[in-house]
Amino acid sequence: MKLLVVEDEALLRHHLQTRLSESGHVVEAVANAEEALYQAQQYNHDLAVVDLGLPGMGGLELIRQLRAEGKTFPILILTARGSWEDKVQGLATGADDYVVKPFQFEELEARLSALLRRSSGFTQPTITAGPLVLDINRKQASLDEQPLALTAFEYRILEYLMRHHQQVVAKDRLMEQLYPDDEERDPNVIEVLVGRLRRKLEGDVGFKPIDTVRGLGYLFTERCR
Repeated sequence: MKLLVVEDEALLRHHLQTRLSESGHVVEAVANAEEALYQAQQYNHDLAVVDLGLPGMGGLELIRQLRAEGKTFPILILTARGSWEDKVQGLATGADDYVVKPFQFEELEARLSALLRRSSGFTQPTITAGPLVLDINRKQASLDEQPLALTAFEYRILEYLMRHHQQVVAKDRLMEQLYPDDEERDPNVIEVLVGRLRRKLEGDVGFKPIDTVRGLGYLFTERCR
């Protein structure tokens, strides 16, 4: 998933970007609300982590503007302000969850995972489509109850397509799931990865859930639950 992290403390911002990237996310980390607004306007994101105590425009105002501009991705507030009044204000402004500093990264990751599941319409940490089961927490897939050997990039593509099942997903959206920088993105790489993924899914069971919609992108045809 592609995450936007807005945190002015450089060391914490670096740690968040590193740990969340190691967890399989593409992370855009910025130090202020103005840069966050630019990133949100220019690129697609699946979730944002926002500190309230930002320089210049504060985190609450940033959340208000994101919601006013129609951004519907989940927002998790990460801040040292721990009173119940601050939590109520943050949630009323448009945030979806609230974590107080200092925090354990495992709790943060669990909350982010829960928000991403709910935003995709899933309540369990697994996504199932026919013989295919995806374990979101473990980042593992199985086909017909047998482990499916996927590379990290293949897994990211499969998870994103399954989260957006029965919707056409553009190549650009898939590239954003793999590469944080524009200059690294190559649509030919997506075609190769999707081709490999299709062959692995077909295997011995003949499972063919990914269609190409010419000129638009890819469609995971199976209903996921």
